[in-house]
Amino acid sequence: MIPKRVLVLNRVRQPSATGWPLGDRRFLREHMAYLSREATLLYFILCAVADKHGMSFYADGTLAVMLRVPLSAFVQARDELLARDLIAHEVRFTQVLSLLPPLARRCSEPGAGLMQLGDILRRAAGLSCLDGERSAP
Repeated sequence: MIPKRVLVLNRVRQPSATGWPLGDRRFLREHMAYLSREATLLYFILCAVADKHGMSFYADGTLAVMLRVPLSAFVQARDELLARDLIAHEVRFTQVLSLLPPLARRCSEPGAGLMQLGDILRRAAGLSCLDGERSAP
């Protein structure tokens, strides 16, 4: 038997006040528009099969079959979720992470799609994203 361990202890998903929805509604508002169809479906599959710590032990090949995509498309979908900090992954282990608070999100990259108005104004003023967040009340 493979020893089970949580990959990111401080990002274990917690149930909402009304119980476990399949996925956090903030995922729909803040992340889904930036993900491919395969990455979105993979996220929901991982939420559905995760244990109480958000851990999934399904093999890559099994998940690719569930998604009905080639392994290369599965890896690309997983990389999208990793890039948006929605999951943690090691060989044989994937953890669906709790969503970061809106203020803790990363800076938008120039040319990477829509930017927050605050990011645009901070760039215009010559401040980095982190500098602007520190000075906010």
